Amino acid sequence: MAALKYAGLEDTDSEEELPPGWEERTTKDGWVYYANHLEEKTQWEHPKSGKRKRVAGDLPYGWEQETDENGQVYFVDHINKRTTYLDPRLAFTVEDNPVKPTTRQKYDGNSTAMEILQGRDLSGKVVIITGANSGIGFETAKSLALHGAYVILACRSLSRGSDAVQRILGEWHKAKVEAMTLDLASLQSVQLFAEAFKSKNLPLHILICNAAVFGVPWCLTEDGLESTFQVNHLGHFYLVRLLQEVLCQSSPARVVVLSSESHRFTEIKDSSGKLDFSLLSPPKKEYWAMLAYNRSKLCNILFSNELNRRLSPHGVTSNSVHPGNMIYSSIHRNWWVYTLLFTLARPFTKSM
Repeated sequence: MAALKYAGLEDTDSEEELPPGWEERTTKDGWVYYANHLEEKTQWEHPKSGKRKRVAGDLPYGWEQETDENGQVYFVDHINKRTTYLDPRLAFTVEDNPVKPTTRQKYDGNSTAMEILQGRDLSGKVVIITGANSGIGFETAKSLALHGAYVILACRSLSRGSDAVQRILGEWHKAKVEAMTLDLASLQSVQLFAEAFKSKNLPLHILICNAAVFGVPWCLTEDGLESTFQVNHLGHFYLVRLLQEVLCQSSPARVVVLSSESHRFTEIKDSSGKLDFSLLSPPKKEYWAMLAYNRSKLCNILFSNELNRRLSPHGVTSNSVHPGNMIYSSIHRNWWVYTLLFTLARPFTKSM
């Protein structure tokens, strides 16, 4: 009891009644959280019972959920012509009884982005995702935007990026999403994108390096580099370097680099065991599309590991992730053989 008195929680008798200075709120996806106005902090657990809750059912007839300029959820009662920050469904909350993870990991290959983000409010977070107009990038952008983040879709084609923005807005008209042009096959385009983003004077909390090409014929970019290497790795490397200062200033922040298990099936050393950088951007006669992809994915992981070592002391973490074996997306579109292989494997893979 002494501990409760010290915490200021002894003023009420009911376990469910909030102490003075506390307020009950809800996120966009219906999870309840608690605001302590005295200490200016929020938490998921009820300050007295320690329970987590979520609201049950849909909003009553005539009610609509909106978001103010600060990203806070409020509710409009169109019938009685009034607004309130109190969710009308709070009288019908249900207790969240999460099953404690066993020795098995909490999430697995069947987990969806929406399940992993469940209960999280990303309002105020700024996210950049490369190649976000389709595939994994689009699903990531949509999931983060639906949880309140301001998401910038960095796409080679502005028109396709704008179409993706409209699809997200079609699911939630208050989503904060924007498309910007970024062509990773052009280092000048990367530089212009970084300058355009910096001119917005926004923080950057999450940078997801997602864009990639796979199985493309040999060709050189305008910078004179093999295209798979530049698009999958070097363009992202340059982008992170240009935005590194913004990431550090926005800490805690993170960089996520999409790699692949295929990084294991390659090498960037010569026969004597020394690094051979000529393998990264090979001439046409020494080019094999699959090997080029694997090498670029290995570069992704090496880069992410070193980036984490250098920036984690400054509050910026970096992780490389394998999104799943043979996920069926449009990345295989450059050669019919890969399309056939992906089609045959589709029943055994994870969908978008």
